[in-house]
Amino acid sequence: MGADRVFAYGAAAGLLGDLLLGDPRRGHPVAVFGRAAGAVERALWRDHRGWGALHTAVCAGGVVSSAALAASAARPSRAASVALTAAATWTVVGGTSLAREAREIGHALRAGDVEGARARLPHLCGRDPQALDTDGIARAVVESVAENTSDAVVGALVWGAAAGVPGLLGFRAVNTLDAMVGHKSPRYRRYGWASARLDDLAGWPGARLTAALAAVAGDDPRGAVRAWRADAGKHPSPNAGPVEAAFAGALGVRLGGTLSYGGRVEHRPVLNGAGRAVRPGDIERAVRLSRRVGWLALGVCAGVRLLKRGRTS
Repeated sequence: MGADRVFAYGAAAGLLGDLLLGDPRRGHPVAVFGRAAGAVERALWRDHRGWGALHTAVCAGGVVSSAALAASAARPSRAASVALTAAATWTVVGGTSLAREAREIGHALRAGDVEGARARLPHLCGRDPQALDTDGIARAVVESVAENTSDAVVGALVWGAAAGVPGLLGFRAVNTLDAMVGHKSPRYRRYGWASARLDDLAGWPGARLTAALAAVAGDDPRGAVRAWRADAGKHPSPNAGPVEAAFAGALGVRLGGTLSYGGRVEHRPVLNGAGRAVRPGDIERAVRLSRRVGWLALGVCAGVRLLKRGRTS
């Protein structure tokens, strides 16, 4: 069994495991990595880009090196290689947890429990929930579902197809570092610069594939492509822009606008301005679209590997 089939079988098993089991409540490997990265930060932190780059290299490089050693050890056994790929995929993808959190908020909003929805929103994104009404919470959830479809599912599959288990785990490590230190607060503006830039680079291919698949799998393919082309470049994030714009067009809703993070108000451009305002019922539609995109991404990534092998054999 070649590496292409190992990835296809292992990644499919890992996605199925995520669908059936979700994330563990305790002891998740990503949480363990986060604690280790926090310890490295405490040892290295200086208000300097160079020290931040060292932090990124130590944390992400350590994960990639360890994954490469594990993959090398498993290589003589096809079953072990598939099992390792499945475990790595299950570890790094988070589609089920994403869907669960989004649906919990959607259920609360449909039941009229706005305070309950506000209490759960920080589990999904960093918005200030007290500043949001029902439609604002629904919009925040749809935007988070869109962005995390790329960050938590498709991007990992792209790098898994490109580099196997080191690609899967390395991508998640980079994404986690960006979430920890890649924001523009006074503490991390310089120290987190390297993590943020590396995350932008690592997320670029997955974000474009996510946007393309959202257009294919959504209710309005032309609308998704139109919004992607017209509005993606207006977003401050080079990767969230294409994904959120494509989801907005595919769902026929309007995303973007004014939002608040940690007391800081941002006025972002509107994505798919011709769409209607997001309603609570759109959360379920976004979750279903995210699911379809994730499975299509597996098919595309596995198919590309198999086609490449066929051409070179």
